[in-house]
Amino acid sequence: MPTTSELLFSLSTQSAEHSYAPYSNRREGVVVLLEDGSVVHGCRVENASFPLTISALLNAMSTLHSVARMDIAMIASSRAFTEAEKAYLCGMPNFEWIFPDSTTAHLGGTIPEPKESLFPLLPDWGTSTMKGAEQARDISDLAWCPESDFPVGSVIRTANGHHIPGVNVEHPDWSQGLCAERNALSAIIAYDYGMPTEIYVSCPKESGGTPCGACRQVILELAPEATVWMDRIDGPPQAMTAQELLPGGFSGDVLRKPKL
Repeated sequence: MPTTSELLFSLSTQSAEHSYAPYSNRREGVVVLLEDGSVVHGCRVENASFPLTISALLNAMSTLHSVARMDIAMIASSRAFTEAEKAYLCGMPNFEWIFPDSTTAHLGGTIPEPKESLFPLLPDWGTSTMKGAEQARDISDLAWCPESDFPVGSVIRTANGHHIPGVNVEHPDWSQGLCAERNALSAIIAYDYGMPTEIYVSCPKESGGTPCGACRQVILELAPEATVWMDRIDGPPQAMTAQELLPGGFSGDVLRKPKL
């Protein structure tokens, strides 16, 4: 009978197989066990602009915010946590982590038995672009932005009809934050939800807001055919294609390695 740690490690290696890693072939996964036994998944998501790569840990932790679940019991990684990842965890306010071994972190409380995966999905609202913008605006309430006080929400529709939420998640180390659009895109890869077709973005405090440059680069690579709908609060959302958001974007094709 495997222990909880062994079971979670096995699940993290399964999550790693979902990684988008065309430049390194390094597949990495993380699973987060919640207090009720639910499991949240994350995987490595690379980008042609290498510094924009999203770690499996950041993928999973940002997903937790987008579904309003931070009741963490334990985290398991498919490979040893780096010192940077340990610093990321230890920099989270109100969390005191214990690292019993190189691939596990927990908070010292009771560890529940893992149950079913938690799926970060929203109900289908149909084809209304106004409703999509409203959903992105509503989901921004879950943003964790104590540094900027600038919440952003995103909802992405995929070709197979899934609707995935994302919010901006900040960290005292500003370089460790993640935007709402990239939060949702990385969750889509971790859960294998299919190709994004529509991306809704809302900045409730700035009616003319658009995706930042980093998000435009990631959108162009991970959702090249998607339409990006930007919430205009008091009017209809504005639409742009991924190519219109970042004309002449870097494809990184020359950097890709053959799959192992």
